[in-house]
Amino acid sequence: PLQGVFNQAEHDLHEHHHGLIVPRCSVRANHLPVRQRTEILRTTTSRGAAFDASRGFTEHEWTLIRSTADGIEGIAGWSEEGAQRLRFVLDFWYATGLRPSEMVDARLGAIERDVQGDDWLNVVGKGSKHGKVALPLLARGALDQYLAQQRLPVTRTRWDPKITLVPGLEEDATGITASRLWAVMRRFFRHAAQALKAVSPSTSEKLLRATPHWMRHTHATHALARGVELTTVRDNLRHASVATTPVYLHTDEIKRARQMGEAFPAPPRA
Repeated sequence: PLQGVFNQAEHDLHEHHHGLIVPRCSVRANHLPVRQRTEILRTTTSRGAAFDASRGFTEHEWTLIRSTADGIEGIAGWSEEGAQRLRFVLDFWYATGLRPSEMVDARLGAIERDVQGDDWLNVVGKGSKHGKVALPLLARGALDQYLAQQRLPVTRTRWDPKITLVPGLEEDATGITASRLWAVMRRFFRHAAQALKAVSPSTSEKLLRATPHWMRHTHATHALARGVELTTVRDNLRHASVATTPVYLHTDEIKRARQMGEAFPAPPRA
């Protein structure tokens, strides 16, 4: 029965994304296979954080993993509030590729909508550098749902700008920090590893050795696989480009918002 549930989930995801691949643009190297484009992305990131596509989950693996979060309430001690927060974090983190510290620091007041109607999250990243991340429909849909579950206003004009996107719960003795957030994720990954042990041993094994940056890598590799330009992915991750990177490789914000929005659309209604 469990195998049937996962097979159906994978089928639904495939159907949902079929036909939504972004057309390949004329940027040089974007016609290359995903593996080669990922290798090129490695050379355009900062020196201290080389992009490693092997440290992430495939789309098939992510479908299986995400499916185990549905209906987790009451299983292995997950509270309703904890399960709701977990599902929000999974979807929002996957859709944005944020760093763990950026996830816990994010507040409603940091979200802005530009004149084109695209949503952005302003963040302070590595080295206290200010930047912004595109919020595709998957991220906005997850946020709207989670706000409603917390009985908070979904309408932007009624938002309290000080409210954090990832709240601390009663079970978080020390509040929500980057390390506490990863402890929650690690707990879920262990649960998912056990649930998937018979269905997908390789996915189960990967879950047990995952680190926080796997979410970031998974976001990036899936975006590339769906046709997002490697420069758009690089800009959204806010990696510094090397000095020799040609100027024409830089992408504008309108294109970045559109491509990320098409790569991570809203989930189908139940």
